[in-house]
Amino acid sequence: MTRRHLDGAGGGTDEHGTPYAPEPAAGPTDPADLNDLHDPSGPKSPDDPSGPHDPSGPGDPADPGDPADGPPPAAPRRRMSRGRKVLLGAVIMLVAGVLMAAGGLWWAYQHYTGRVDRIPNAFPTNVPKKHQPAPSKGGETYLLIGVDARSDLPLTGDGAGEHTWEPGAQRSDTMMLVHLPEGRDSGYVVSLPRDSWVTIPGRGEAKLNAAFSYGGPPLLIDTVQRMTKVKIDHLAVIDWSGFKRLTDAVGGVDITIDETTPRRNGGGEWTAGTHHMNGETALDYVRERHGLPRGDLDRTQRQQNFLRAVITETMSSDNFSNPLKVKRLLDAVTDTVSVDDRFSDGAMRDLMWDMKGVRSDDLVFMNAPVAGLDMIDGQSVVLLDDGAAAPLWEAMRNDTMERYVEKYPTDRLGSTAP
Repeated sequence: MTRRHLDGAGGGTDEHGTPYAPEPAAGPTDPADLNDLHDPSGPKSPDDPSGPHDPSGPGDPADPGDPADGPPPAAPRRRMSRGRKVLLGAVIMLVAGVLMAAGGLWWAYQHYTGRVDRIPNAFPTNVPKKHQPAPSKGGETYLLIGVDARSDLPLTGDGAGEHTWEPGAQRSDTMMLVHLPEGRDSGYVVSLPRDSWVTIPGRGEAKLNAAFSYGGPPLLIDTVQRMTKVKIDHLAVIDWSGFKRLTDAVGGVDITIDETTPRRNGGGEWTAGTHHMNGETALDYVRERHGLPRGDLDRTQRQQNFLRAVITETMSSDNFSNPLKVKRLLDAVTDTVSVDDRFSDGAMRDLMWDMKGVRSDDLVFMNAPVAGLDMIDGQSVVLLDDGAAAPLWEAMRNDTMERYVEKYPTDRLGSTAP
């Protein structure tokens, strides 16, 4: 008997190395097949010439056989085409890339919210109950403070929270109440002029920014809450010098000025029109108030205009499509802003997620109602209009700011600023 060596296809070679093909399979009525079906010993070994052969094996190319002898051999096992392999590989890599990107975003989400510095003991204590405002009926209200970076005592960024407050340590150039409605699909920014003449608990009457200088965040929060009867949920402090870095991180901002005014820093003038400003120029722009027709009121609108421009540029797709820009941007933000120590990382992440679709067009900027300007004790001051302001503060408490804006005239920021 000639010994045959089988390969995976049912063919092979004999002991002399001569290739052979398997014999054609018997037809469905071949008695040998019927015997195999009933033989308890099973089918014959492939080495047994009487046993069946693999019907999938190729026939002899030289002798294809008569088709009438039986059915044609079955087609060879189909292999995945090269194109399908490439497509499958691409899908696998895409899924892996999405998972890696999601992991990277989650890491950045965790990392950068954890980097924001906290201000300890930011809220007032021992305030008489009658001066403690009730929680709002919806939404949240934040007190945003812009500090003068000329202070030697850091309150924002690295080193914030390492010091106790010292009277006169810093001055607040900017104070804004930011109300976010319950749906977090918009926002309302109300500037409180720094020269507003107010009653400061334990200090008598003075300019509003004096409260921050006298007693830091707790005294300023207490002053604002007594004045508005609006509960402050969280505090955020920004360093205008930090905003200078943030402006540069987004590649500068476009700011439109509606009329030509003198320029104190750097000399010359601010000409009417749109200017592309870097951080240093923008900082000079927001600090300017001399020569402005309404003094501090126009200055607050400049600050709002700058803030709006930074938000617009920050949220542009160009910045978020470039990983290096995203890192510089997040580094600048976390180095610029400090928040109260009640504002947890989780709450901050929830806020960021809920407001991811909000753009500058969804924000309304306005000044608190003002009765006029005056001189008191040799100081130029702003007199707030308590009667006109009452519906505004009530709208914040009741989370009805949208209706307030529709119903009442406001000193609102337009498309440009002075």
